[in-house]
Amino acid sequence: MAEQCNHDCSSCGTTCGSDTRKEPQDLHEKPHELSDIRHVIAVVSGKGGVGKSLVTGLLAVAMSRKGQRTGILDADITGPSIPKMFGVKGEVHGSEAGAYPVTTAGGIDVMSMNLLLESETDPVVWRGPILSGVVKQFWQDIIWQDEDYLFIDMPPGTGDVPLTVFQSIQVDGIVVVTSPQELVSMIVAKIVKMAELMHVPVLGLVENMSYFECPDCGKRHEIFGHSHIQEIADAYELPVLGRIPMVPTLASECDAGQIETVEGHWLDDAVAHILQQTQKAEKK
Repeated sequence: MAEQCNHDCSSCGTTCGSDTRKEPQDLHEKPHELSDIRHVIAVVSGKGGVGKSLVTGLLAVAMSRKGQRTGILDADITGPSIPKMFGVKGEVHGSEAGAYPVTTAGGIDVMSMNLLLESETDPVVWRGPILSGVVKQFWQDIIWQDEDYLFIDMPPGTGDVPLTVFQSIQVDGIVVVTSPQELVSMIVAKIVKMAELMHVPVLGLVENMSYFECPDCGKRHEIFGHSHIQEIADAYELPVLGRIPMVPTLASECDAGQIETVEGHWLDDAVAHILQQTQKAEKK
């Protein structure tokens, strides 16, 4: 009689078909042995240009203002913008034990490809597997010390890097960034379905470029059309965590590397929800 499959292929000399192995393997990688990371939150979008990096930065700043130790792993290797938003430059330093992220003026730890390039304008022309390998190195080789929340700024879409993150890193939840255009409902659906396939909780939606508020009359104008975020949220039974308006000073402060000085409470509810959900999960 043949032995029963224990789903440990490394101890088995038999090659079995994918239909034989009923349970998926756990591919999660451990962080650096000196790292201390309590929660990992990925910020995702189904398409580019919706302000995912901005939302990541604002979430990290808002979480830091709540007294939480915060870090950002910039997984958008070919389009990193986090260092510029926070005004950090220079080389990543390390010791025999490993390398450390760069710390911003406000105490947020950042690791990004742009911190490893001679010039921030140098392009990264690599294929998918190499990009995914770098992201894993940012997780395994960087020493993330005493991080209550590590935010991962993901590249757009559902390709190699997002798949690597979800398979390799134990993500506590994702925040989906949208914009008001109607076509975004289809894009959000793809991200939500991918999260379901990877068994990653979706914490909620954040809409960027939601509206413009006239400084003279105070009236709100929906520049990109009527928002569909509540319809999308209702369709997938997800909360709307925040709506970020179009604020000229916000863009200029990010361009100047001063995102930590931004005065805005658009994502306070998002941070409160993340704290509530992760603390609830800890008690289980």
